[in-house]
Amino acid sequence: MRQIRLIVEYDGTTLHGWQRQRGQPTVQQHLEETLAQILQHETPVTGASRTDAGVHARGQVACFRTEKAIPLHGIRRGLNSMLPPSIAIVEAAEVPADFHPRFSATGKHYRYSIWTRAERSPLLRDRTWHHPEALSEGPMREAITHLIGEHDFAAFRAAGCTAKTTLRRVESIDVDRVGDVLTLDVRGNAFLRNMVRILAGTLAEVGAGKRTPAQVAEILASKDRTKAGYTAPPQGLELVSVRYDGVRPSPV
Repeated sequence: MRQIRLIVEYDGTTLHGWQRQRGQPTVQQHLEETLAQILQHETPVTGASRTDAGVHARGQVACFRTEKAIPLHGIRRGLNSMLPPSIAIVEAAEVPADFHPRFSATGKHYRYSIWTRAERSPLLRDRTWHHPEALSEGPMREAITHLIGEHDFAAFRAAGCTAKTTLRRVESIDVDRVGDVLTLDVRGNAFLRNMVRILAGTLAEVGAGKRTPAQVAEILASKDRTKAGYTAPPQGLELVSVRYDGVRPSPV
């Protein structure tokens, strides 16, 4: 039995997230249905991250098993010829049977993009959060210092999050700006449901002067979701990559 790992890129605008849902188009559903046509057998696909509706990815990792001897380039080309334009396979490789895209992952990199011009951008409406108020990067960077390291991020998780523990390690959050687009590159060992979007919403409030950097430390210590900021909308979020270096994260 072969196990194949895929690197998947997708535009989540018209998709209802990664995970299969009855009556809704999702990345998992499209992959499973297309693989079933290529391989001529049912093919469950497991992903590294259950991205929400509207969220994008350039480095989602997914795996499936098959006994078919189709070469890797044939699987990749076959999928790309049949998948909708919003989904593409960047890479296909064989991996050991004990590899798991989610539980073998040791870190993830997410990018959140914010459009900061007062006027909206029709061209970037599906790729950024339009935040017409000016954002000051200095206070945002100061607030970030309180978030780096291993902490209890209970205040930054969505209702309904089923994680066994809210301890997470944030390795870095980099703030950058190109023109009117401000980006937050967030790297960590694992993330709670909506954690990056809540971090983005909270840091934006700091950048807009609605909160002080010191208040972010208080929010973190409170472990209370109601103390944190707005959950930034999904279209600004992108899963950039998933890391596998042998050092397992805390239980998720």
